[in-house]
Amino acid sequence: MGVPGPEFEARPPGQYDFDFPDTECDGWSTPSLSLRFASVRGAKHRYYRQPRQDAARAAVHESTGSVVFAVADGVSSAANSELGAVEACRASIEMMLHQLSGDQDKLVFPEVARHAAERLRELARWRLNGKEPQPSEVAGLYATTLVAGAVHVHPSGPVAEICRIGDSGAWVLDSPSGRYQPLFGPKTDSEALVVSNEVTPLPHVPDPLEHTSARLDSGQVLLIGTDGFEDPLGDGDGQVGSLFARHLAAPPPALWLAHLLDFSRETFDDDRTLLAVWPHSTAESR
Repeated sequence: MGVPGPEFEARPPGQYDFDFPDTECDGWSTPSLSLRFASVRGAKHRYYRQPRQDAARAAVHESTGSVVFAVADGVSSAANSELGAVEACRASIEMMLHQLSGDQDKLVFPEVARHAAERLRELARWRLNGKEPQPSEVAGLYATTLVAGAVHVHPSGPVAEICRIGDSGAWVLDSPSGRYQPLFGPKTDSEALVVSNEVTPLPHVPDPLEHTSARLDSGQVLLIGTDGFEDPLGDGDGQVGSLFARHLAAPPPALWLAHLLDFSRETFDDDRTLLAVWPHSTAESR
């Protein structure tokens, strides 16, 4: 893509990082929605023998047909952010499925975020041999961004509701025009977790919690991505935006999405994760 980065064989991560594979992808469809996601290790982590610190998880709530999802980007300054990212996604999915099984019209995102933060605190307590951790100790081990939400099926068209902690992104891609509509404001630097209170990922839970909603019209795709995708995408008018707009007009095979996401471009060497949801009016898979 443009000027490529250097070519080299990926090096293995540390011997105890075997639970964090270089690449993950998934894809499936419900009667109303199709989902794909992929997460790939960036060139920097491949070279320096570090594990992929991004994570994504998704599930369908069977009685309502809603698709719930979570995407996380572990903060590089945290010692084990790869585990924090995975566990934040898992905890978020658990709570959202639990809420949808109750008599609730909408997700209660502060509860989702607090449940994820509590999971990180439990991990830190285990790591510290039962000692109750301070928030800074939890952050130093497992800090991660989080975007979590659901796409609900409605007669007038699917509706997405999403919350965010940190600076990962969300967009609605209008396939016919190739335009990307950001659902959150411009990103800020979540890597400054320990030294700045302006933007702090989990385990911090902001009050109020940033959240938004969007209706998916025909020809539109919901995208959730970490900054490894967001930074090269920019405003969507360049080569990266054009590539993904073309290939995401309909749900591609999950392995093909992972292949696309693993593009090489000079200076962009971060882990990349992208999750996409299509309404079935535009979801004729290839």
